Amino acid sequence: MGSVLAISTSRGLAMRLVKKNRSIVVITGASAGVGRAVVREFAKRGARIGLIARGIDRLDETRAEVEKLGGEALILPADVADPEAISECAKKVESAYGPIDIWINNAMVSVYAPIKETPPEEFRRVMEVTFLGYVNGTKAALSSMLPRDRGTIVQVGSALSYRSIPLQSAYCAAKHAILGFTNSLHSELIHDRSNLKLTTVHLPAVNTPQFQWAKSRLSHLPRPVSPVFQPEIVEKSIFYAAYHPKREYWIGLPTTKAILVEKFLPRLGDWFLGKRGYSAQETSSQPTRASSEGNLWESVPGSLQTHGPFDFEAHSFSLPMWLGRHRRSGLLTVAAAGLAAFSMRLRS
Repeated sequence: MGSVLAISTSRGLAMRLVKKNRSIVVITGASAGVGRAVVREFAKRGARIGLIARGIDRLDETRAEVEKLGGEALILPADVADPEAISECAKKVESAYGPIDIWINNAMVSVYAPIKETPPEEFRRVMEVTFLGYVNGTKAALSSMLPRDRGTIVQVGSALSYRSIPLQSAYCAAKHAILGFTNSLHSELIHDRSNLKLTTVHLPAVNTPQFQWAKSRLSHLPRPVSPVFQPEIVEKSIFYAAYHPKREYWIGLPTTKAILVEKFLPRLGDWFLGKRGYSAQETSSQPTRASSEGNLWESVPGSLQTHGPFDFEAHSFSLPMWLGRHRRSGLLTVAAAGLAAFSMRLRS
């Protein structure tokens, strides 16, 4: 079972490690959304970062942001579906900065449509980017890290790695495939007595631009399933996991609930999502763009950054995550609240 609700002990230690060692980090899908948020977190600690994405303009923007925050960045325009290109990216990072310490697989694409309306080439493309992109990134990281017998690979997962939902069958299948691939690698690293670290961080719904640029056949703009969290919350979890790798982290109560329902009450999950899963993923007031190809085949132009269009409802704070990062003060807070409630009960 995963580390529920993520981050434990001191995040300050991780920050000091990055500042002291100037870690060399590679992040795929680095120019927007969760990837760009994670880039900022490492840049603040002076990391040297290889930025992989397709859109050169946003990569240039991201590099400028990294340098402003105190880090260094190398832009690497590439499609993660191309194994040779990703292998070459790893070599360029090592040539510029030295051995890679941390590799974070994050790039993804999705399609919003019922299975009956999704053609085979779109299933194939989602698998090539979202699943094989992780395979290609992981293999590039292994090529760099195995000879030194050190390094950490972080897979950015999702509650959908366990619990599939309607209208995103290709994406859910890809996330399930990543989970199976990663579990195989865990066993192989144990067999080889490797000191490499491997961790997966499963995310809840996050307010990112993916809902503006995903390929969609819905009549209205796709939306994340509530509750929605801001990228700044999950970026800290991914950053922490990179320095405290465990087998899995489950970020946020919605992720934990989805995984546990799938493990113990899968039929209930099927029924609930059959009744609610469609409306939960479509806005009621924003029609889909006239051109809804999104970023499936090509990078979408424009200066899209970390946040999507759901700031009005996205949570900037998560109590379980805060308790995880501040375990000592969190326990005191919970104990004080419990004592106060007990005292009130006695009085009544």
